[in-house]
Amino acid sequence: MIYPRHLFAALFAAVLLVACESKPVFNSLDITGIQGYGSDFRLTDHTGKARTMADFRGKSVVMFFGFTHCPDVCPTTLSDMRKVMELLGPDAGRLQVLFITVDPKRDTQDLLAKYVPSFNPTFLGLRGDQAATDKVASDFKIVHQIQEGKTPESYTVAHTAASLVFDPQGRLRLFINYGMEPGKIAADIKLLLKGTP
Repeated sequence: MIYPRHLFAALFAAVLLVACESKPVFNSLDITGIQGYGSDFRLTDHTGKARTMADFRGKSVVMFFGFTHCPDVCPTTLSDMRKVMELLGPDAGRLQVLFITVDPKRDTQDLLAKYVPSFNPTFLGLRGDQAATDKVASDFKIVHQIQEGKTPESYTVAHTAASLVFDPQGRLRLFINYGMEPGKIAADIKLLLKGTP
């Protein structure tokens, strides 16, 4: 016969077991194991170095597509990621932010070198020719389309405003909607850095 005190202990143990087995709850959309997304790229960073995802193994990676002439979404996202780095404290060294331009015509290596590190010196701007840009955007399900301006050079680029997050093993894990609070993003990154499966 189980007495009330023993019953309580048994229930408490069962709750702990369930809690230990439950998956972590992320603030961002958990897309772990999603099919159809790319897992790698081959682009050049703003220092002229060829880069692939393998270069960042051991770090969590936040990948964002945008362009330097973007008036709002891109600088806001990069500013938010700067705050995320601050909130991570000592763990900031284990996060790599990648800004991939969808406007290679205007976003030269020199321009990316001035723009991207101005938000944080560790952030990297990546670019390729138009074919490489279209391929990596397609691989990662990023929509981008030129919208004509009043002059040939005053066009803008409509693009997906979300960010993709990879864990230190290079696996795509999270989809961050534009405008999420930096504190929530930092909390998610910390979970990934702990090796959350």
